[in-house]
Amino acid sequence: MTMDRSEIFINDTHAHLCDKSFDPDRHEVITRARQAGVGAIVIVGETLEDALRNLELAGQYPCLKPAAGLYPEYADIEEAERLIGLIRQQPEKFYAIGEVGLDFWVAKEEAAREMQRIVFQKFIELAGELDLPLNVHSRSAGRHAVAMLLENGAKRVQMHAFDGKFSAALPAVEAGYSFSVPPSIVRSRQKQKLVKHLPLSCLLVESDSPVLGPDPALRNEPANVLIAVETIAEIKDISSEEVQEAVRENTRKLYVNL
Repeated sequence: MTMDRSEIFINDTHAHLCDKSFDPDRHEVITRARQAGVGAIVIVGETLEDALRNLELAGQYPCLKPAAGLYPEYADIEEAERLIGLIRQQPEKFYAIGEVGLDFWVAKEEAAREMQRIVFQKFIELAGELDLPLNVHSRSAGRHAVAMLLENGAKRVQMHAFDGKFSAALPAVEAGYSFSVPPSIVRSRQKQKLVKHLPLSCLLVESDSPVLGPDPALRNEPANVLIAVETIAEIKDISSEEVQEAVRENTRKLYVNL
Protein backbone atom coordinates (compact mmCIF):
# COMPACT_ATOMS: atom_id res chain seq x y z
CA MET A 1 0.00 0.00 0.00
CA THR A 2 1.50 3.34 -1.05
CA MET A 3 1.26 6.34 1.25
CA ASP A 4 -0.48 9.48 0.01
CA ARG A 5 2.14 12.20 -0.49
CA SER A 6 -0.07 14.55 1.58
CA GLU A 7 0.96 12.43 4.57
CA ILE A 8 4.59 13.10 3.76
CA PHE A 9 4.53 16.77 2.93
CA ILE A 10 2.13 19.65 3.47
CA ASN A 11 -0.96 21.54 2.38
CA ASP A 12 -1.28 24.88 0.60
CA THR A 13 -3.66 26.86 2.81
CA HIS A 14 -4.36 29.79 0.48
CA ALA A 15 -4.42 29.74 -3.33
CA HIS A 16 -6.50 31.36 -6.08
CA LEU A 17 -6.71 28.47 -8.54
CA CYS A 18 -9.96 29.87 -9.94
CA ASP A 19 -7.89 32.71 -11.37
CA LYS A 20 -8.12 32.95 -15.14
CA SER A 21 -4.33 32.77 -15.47
CA PHE A 22 -4.67 29.05 -14.67
CA ASP A 23 -7.31 28.34 -17.32
CA PRO A 24 -4.83 27.10 -19.96
CA ASP A 25 -3.00 24.59 -17.71
CA ARG A 26 -4.79 24.20 -14.38
CA HIS A 27 -4.61 20.39 -14.54
CA GLU A 28 -0.84 20.49 -15.05
CA VAL A 29 -0.46 22.99 -12.15
CA ILE A 30 -2.38 20.70 -9.81
CA THR A 31 -0.41 17.68 -11.03
CA ARG A 32 2.89 19.46 -10.32
CA ALA A 33 1.70 20.33 -6.83
CA ARG A 34 0.76 16.73 -6.10
CA GLN A 35 4.07 15.45 -7.46
CA ALA A 36 5.91 17.94 -5.25
CA GLY A 37 4.16 16.54 -2.18
CA VAL A 38 1.36 19.06 -1.69
CA GLY A 39 -1.64 17.25 -0.26
CA ALA A 40 -4.67 19.54 -0.16
CA ILE A 41 -5.02 23.06 -1.52
CA VAL A 42 -7.44 25.51 0.11
CA ILE A 43 -8.79 27.53 -2.80
CA VAL A 44 -10.01 30.92 -1.60
CA GLY A 45 -12.30 33.32 -3.40
CA GLU A 46 -12.70 37.07 -3.72
CA THR A 47 -16.25 37.23 -5.16
CA LEU A 48 -19.47 35.27 -5.48
CA GLU A 49 -18.34 34.17 -8.94
CA ASP A 50 -15.12 32.83 -7.43
CA ALA A 51 -17.05 30.90 -4.79
CA LEU A 52 -19.17 29.16 -7.41
CA ARG A 53 -16.10 28.41 -9.52
CA ASN A 54 -14.29 26.99 -6.49
CA LEU A 55 -17.17 24.59 -5.84
CA GLU A 56 -17.01 23.50 -9.48
CA LEU A 57 -13.25 22.95 -9.37
CA ALA A 58 -13.47 21.01 -6.10
CA GLY A 59 -15.94 18.69 -7.80
CA GLN A 60 -13.31 17.94 -10.45
CA TYR A 61 -10.27 17.68 -8.15
CA PRO A 62 -10.73 16.15 -4.68
CA CYS A 63 -7.47 17.73 -3.45
CA LEU A 64 -9.00 21.21 -3.85
CA LYS A 65 -10.84 22.44 -0.75
CA PRO A 66 -13.15 25.37 -1.50
CA ALA A 67 -13.49 28.56 0.51
CA ALA A 68 -15.65 31.61 -0.14
CA GLY A 69 -15.27 35.23 0.82
CA LEU A 70 -15.51 38.82 -0.33
CA TYR A 71 -12.16 40.54 -0.88
CA PRO A 72 -12.00 43.82 1.07
CA GLU A 73 -11.55 45.88 -2.08
CA TYR A 74 -15.02 44.74 -3.17
CA ALA A 75 -16.69 45.39 0.20
CA ASP A 76 -20.42 45.85 -0.35
CA ILE A 77 -23.23 44.87 2.03
CA GLU A 78 -25.58 43.45 -0.61
CA GLU A 79 -22.82 41.40 -2.24
CA ALA A 80 -21.71 40.16 1.18
CA GLU A 81 -25.25 39.03 1.96
CA ARG A 82 -25.44 37.13 -1.33
CA LEU A 83 -22.21 35.31 -0.52
CA ILE A 84 -23.33 34.59 3.02
CA GLY A 85 -26.56 33.15 1.63
CA LEU A 86 -24.61 30.82 -0.66
CA ILE A 87 -22.40 29.61 2.19
CA ARG A 88 -25.36 29.07 4.51
CA GLN A 89 -27.12 26.97 1.85
CA GLN A 90 -24.31 24.40 1.78
CA PRO A 91 -21.86 25.00 4.64
CA GLU A 92 -20.64 21.40 4.51
CA LYS A 93 -19.01 22.11 1.14
CA PHE A 94 -16.78 24.93 2.40
CA TYR A 95 -13.56 24.52 4.36
CA ALA A 96 -13.07 28.19 5.25
CA ILE A 97 -14.48 31.70 5.00
CA GLY A 98 -12.05 33.67 2.89
CA GLU A 99 -10.49 35.54 1.84
CA VAL A 100 -12.01 38.31 3.92
CA GLY A 101 -10.64 41.14 6.02
CA LEU A 102 -9.34 44.69 5.75
CA ASP A 103 -7.13 46.44 3.21
CA PHE A 104 -6.21 49.99 4.17
CA TRP A 105 -3.68 50.15 1.34
CA VAL A 106 -6.65 50.12 -1.04
CA ALA A 107 -9.11 52.00 1.17
CA LYS A 108 -7.68 55.43 1.92
CA GLU A 109 -10.91 57.18 2.93
CA GLU A 110 -12.63 56.51 6.26
CA ALA A 111 -15.97 55.74 4.59
CA ALA A 112 -14.40 52.96 2.53
CA ARG A 113 -12.62 51.59 5.58
CA GLU A 114 -15.82 51.57 7.58
CA MET A 115 -17.57 49.61 4.83
CA GLN A 116 -14.75 47.06 4.97
CA ARG A 117 -15.19 46.79 8.75
CA ILE A 118 -18.95 46.23 8.42
CA VAL A 119 -18.49 43.48 5.83
CA PHE A 120 -15.61 41.86 7.73
CA GLN A 121 -17.70 41.70 10.89
CA LYS A 122 -20.46 39.90 9.00
CA PHE A 123 -18.00 37.21 7.90
CA ILE A 124 -16.45 36.93 11.36
CA GLU A 125 -19.92 36.27 12.74
CA LEU A 126 -20.67 33.76 9.98
CA ALA A 127 -17.46 31.84 10.67
CA GLY A 128 -18.39 31.62 14.34
CA GLU A 129 -21.91 30.49 13.51
CA LEU A 130 -20.70 27.73 11.17
CA ASP A 131 -17.47 26.93 13.07
CA LEU A 132 -15.31 27.49 10.00
CA PRO A 133 -11.80 28.97 9.87
CA LEU A 134 -11.38 32.57 8.75
CA ASN A 135 -8.75 33.08 6.03
CA VAL A 136 -7.88 36.74 6.63
CA HIS A 137 -6.41 39.45 4.41
CA SER A 138 -4.98 42.42 6.33
CA ARG A 139 -2.75 44.47 4.04
CA SER A 140 -1.65 47.70 5.77
CA ALA A 141 -4.27 46.95 8.42
CA GLY A 142 -2.78 44.17 10.53
CA ARG A 143 -3.40 45.72 13.93
CA HIS A 144 -6.92 46.75 12.96
CA ALA A 145 -7.82 43.30 11.62
CA VAL A 146 -6.43 41.52 14.67
CA ALA A 147 -8.28 43.91 16.99
CA MET A 148 -11.59 43.24 15.19
CA LEU A 149 -11.08 39.50 15.34
CA LEU A 150 -10.35 39.59 19.06
CA GLU A 151 -13.23 41.97 19.81
CA ASN A 152 -15.64 39.65 18.00
CA GLY A 153 -14.39 36.49 19.67
CA ALA A 154 -12.98 34.82 16.55
CA LYS A 155 -11.40 31.49 17.42
CA ARG A 156 -10.22 29.73 14.24
CA VAL A 157 -8.15 32.25 12.30
CA GLN A 158 -5.47 32.21 9.61
CA MET A 159 -3.68 35.51 9.01
CA HIS A 160 -2.69 35.21 5.37
CA ALA A 161 0.59 36.80 4.20
CA PHE A 162 0.65 39.13 7.21
CA ASP A 163 2.56 42.31 6.30
CA GLY A 164 2.95 43.85 9.76
CA LYS A 165 5.56 43.72 12.49
CA PHE A 166 5.78 41.05 15.18
CA SER A 167 4.41 43.52 17.72
CA ALA A 168 1.23 43.76 15.65
CA ALA A 169 1.06 39.98 15.34
CA LEU A 170 1.66 39.19 19.00
CA PRO A 171 -1.95 39.56 20.23
CA ALA A 172 -3.01 37.15 17.48
CA VAL A 173 -0.28 34.68 18.45
CA GLU A 174 -1.44 34.85 22.07
CA ALA A 175 -5.00 34.17 20.90
CA GLY A 176 -3.87 31.01 19.10
CA TYR A 177 -4.23 32.35 15.57
CA SER A 178 -2.16 30.98 12.69
CA PHE A 179 0.06 32.83 10.21
CA SER A 180 0.54 31.47 6.69
CA VAL A 181 3.82 32.12 4.90
CA PRO A 182 4.04 32.45 1.09
CA PRO A 183 7.06 31.68 -1.14
CA SER A 184 7.73 35.43 -1.45
CA ILE A 185 9.46 35.14 1.93
CA VAL A 186 12.65 34.47 -0.05
CA ARG A 187 12.61 38.11 -1.20
CA SER A 188 10.73 39.84 1.64
CA ARG A 189 12.75 41.18 4.56
CA GLN A 190 9.51 41.95 6.41
CA LYS A 191 8.32 38.34 6.22
CA GLN A 192 11.76 37.02 7.12
CA LYS A 193 11.83 39.18 10.26
CA LEU A 194 8.27 38.21 11.15
CA VAL A 195 8.92 34.48 10.79
CA LYS A 196 12.08 34.76 12.86
CA HIS A 197 9.98 35.91 15.82
CA LEU A 198 6.80 33.91 15.27
CA PRO A 199 6.68 30.56 17.10
CA LEU A 200 6.80 27.49 14.88
CA SER A 201 3.57 26.36 16.52
CA CYS A 202 1.53 29.03 14.69
CA LEU A 203 3.00 28.75 11.18
CA LEU A 204 1.25 27.47 8.05
CA VAL A 205 2.37 27.72 4.43
CA GLU A 206 0.48 29.09 1.46
CA SER A 207 1.21 29.91 -2.15
CA ASP A 208 -1.29 32.76 -2.75
CA SER A 209 -1.07 31.60 -6.36
CA PRO A 210 -0.84 33.20 -8.84
CA VAL A 211 0.95 35.96 -6.87
CA LEU A 212 3.54 36.15 -4.05
CA GLY A 213 5.89 33.68 -5.68
CA PRO A 214 9.67 33.58 -5.33
CA ASP A 215 10.02 35.62 -8.55
CA PRO A 216 7.50 38.49 -8.84
CA ALA A 217 7.78 38.41 -12.63
CA LEU A 218 6.50 34.81 -12.85
CA ARG A 219 3.14 33.25 -12.11
CA ASN A 220 3.22 31.49 -8.75
CA GLU A 221 1.72 28.04 -8.17
CA PRO A 222 1.04 25.70 -5.23
CA ALA A 223 4.15 23.53 -5.68
CA ASN A 224 6.17 26.54 -4.51
CA VAL A 225 4.98 26.20 -0.91
CA LEU A 226 7.98 23.94 -0.44
CA ILE A 227 10.16 27.02 -1.00
CA ALA A 228 8.43 28.62 1.98
CA VAL A 229 9.16 25.51 4.05
CA GLU A 230 12.87 25.58 3.16
CA THR A 231 13.15 29.29 3.91
CA ILE A 232 11.43 28.94 7.29
CA ALA A 233 13.88 26.16 8.13
CA GLU A 234 16.84 28.36 7.21
CA ILE A 235 15.57 31.32 9.22
CA LYS A 236 14.90 29.22 12.31
CA ASP A 237 18.01 27.09 11.83
CA ILE A 238 16.12 23.82 12.00
CA SER A 239 15.54 20.99 9.53
CA SER A 240 12.98 21.11 6.75
CA GLU A 241 11.50 17.93 8.20
CA GLU A 242 10.85 19.70 11.50
CA VAL A 243 9.12 22.56 9.70
CA GLN A 244 7.06 20.12 7.62
CA GLU A 245 5.90 18.26 10.71
CA ALA A 246 4.99 21.47 12.54
CA VAL A 247 3.14 22.88 9.55
CA ARG A 248 1.22 19.62 9.08
CA GLU A 249 0.17 19.60 12.72
CA ASN A 250 -0.76 23.29 12.73
CA THR A 251 -2.84 22.82 9.59
CA ARG A 252 -4.67 19.85 11.10
CA LYS A 253 -5.56 21.91 14.16
CA LEU A 254 -7.05 24.75 12.15
CA TYR A 255 -8.59 22.80 9.27
CA VAL A 256 -9.96 19.81 11.16
CA ASN A 257 -11.69 18.39 8.08
CA LEU A 258 -8.88 18.96 5.56
